[in-house]
Amino acid sequence: MITLGVLDQVYISEGHGATEGLQQSTRLVQATEELGYSRFWVSEHHSMPALAFSSPEVLIAHLAAATSRIRVGSGGIMLPHYSAYKVAENFRLLEALHPGRIDLGLGRAPGGMPLATRALQQDKYVDVNKYPQQVLDIIGYLHGSLPSGHQFEKLVTSPVIPTAPEIWLLGSSGESARLAAMLGTSYAFAEFFGTPGGEAATRYYNDHFEPNEVLPDHPRSMIATLAICAETEEEANRLAFSSDLLFLGIRTGREVPYLPSVKTAENYPYTEADLMHIQEIRKRRIIGTPDQVKDRLIQMSQDFSAGEILITSPIYDEEARIRSYRLIAEAFGMK
Repeated sequence: MITLGVLDQVYISEGHGATEGLQQSTRLVQATEELGYSRFWVSEHHSMPALAFSSPEVLIAHLAAATSRIRVGSGGIMLPHYSAYKVAENFRLLEALHPGRIDLGLGRAPGGMPLATRALQQDKYVDVNKYPQQVLDIIGYLHGSLPSGHQFEKLVTSPVIPTAPEIWLLGSSGESARLAAMLGTSYAFAEFFGTPGGEAATRYYNDHFEPNEVLPDHPRSMIATLAICAETEEEANRLAFSSDLLFLGIRTGREVPYLPSVKTAENYPYTEADLMHIQEIRKRRIIGTPDQVKDRLIQMSQDFSAGEILITSPIYDEEARIRSYRLIAEAFGMK
């Protein structure tokens, strides 16, 4: 049995602004909650014109307030930019406002270009090798389990509450899987990045998981993938043109400052090299009818030994995007 959730990067669609993108995200979380999806995660990226936000903590508060059941979380907080204590305070507050519904996904990637990283870390020395200790500190702050002798063991992490957010380590490499297994956290692999080796990474995590005394005592692995679904294969492929052009720009350095419309993508002057890039990108996409998408997701769950899958669907038309999630939910009999 596969549990399905949503990853929303909140793209700004061509012809629209950031406010409309955020409004669409709110409508999407409400629609996917009604359809029976389990989680709704938002990412952290900086100085990227095509994205409507860069502060997942703030957006999580809004999305959780607009819903009542679905878990809402970060996919993820780029921890080296921040104090572990401040992140723990933010997410304890979110958990207090929405008990049992908050996820804290953590990553160590910069989430942007070097200039954005320098601005985020201005006048601050950051040693990324301390990331594992930062994760342990967050676990300690959230669960009141800092070890005796820790320099901050007497700190109060407000608000003081009996529950804590779920902690997930995110990654797209074997190193992140190794770390999640060693620290005893849950693990999510960003399959939609197109980075190879995900099957081996999740398998390593599941096989080498070491329980943490204050976290769940069993491995929990999840993958995030891109899927676009429509009633016909032809329509699904047509809807995917928008994301083809978007990710082509990211890969080639000709970044598009919005999620392009299908018409814009259809009329783009592609070179032969561009078409080869798109063909390569499509190899790691799930695009098709409800039955085709369902079969691919089931196979992916088996290949990655993952019980949960987050689906990201960068579709230009809002109604078509929600319909894609609806068709997938119906194919799995979720509602």
